[in-house]
Amino acid sequence: MIDLEKFLHDHPSQPRTRDEKQAIINRLKRIEGQVRGIQKMVEEDRYCVDILVQISAIQAALKNVGFTITERHLNHCVSDAIKHGEGKETIEELMNVLKQFSK
Repeated sequence: MIDLEKFLHDHPSQPRTRDEKQAIINRLKRIEGQVRGIQKMVEEDRYCVDILVQISAIQAALKNVGFTITERHLNHCVSDAIKHGEGKETIEELMNVLKQFSK
């Protein structure tokens, strides 16, 4: 489990646009629905392989959300930090998170 306190900071961030927020929220709601579907599959004693396939789909969907957020972070937050002379710290922070992401 990631210690979120270790990663939360007071750096200013460029707010996401309404469309960016909505796209991420929509993806997360679909993932939430998939998780509820797996819960139902378990309750119904569905075939293990079918459940595992759904778990794999959720993992892929979460990774894609993470990649979308990472891409935005690079294009906005990291880019801005580099312009303001704080690139080294921001890149180091991102690398620490990506190491957790890849576990």
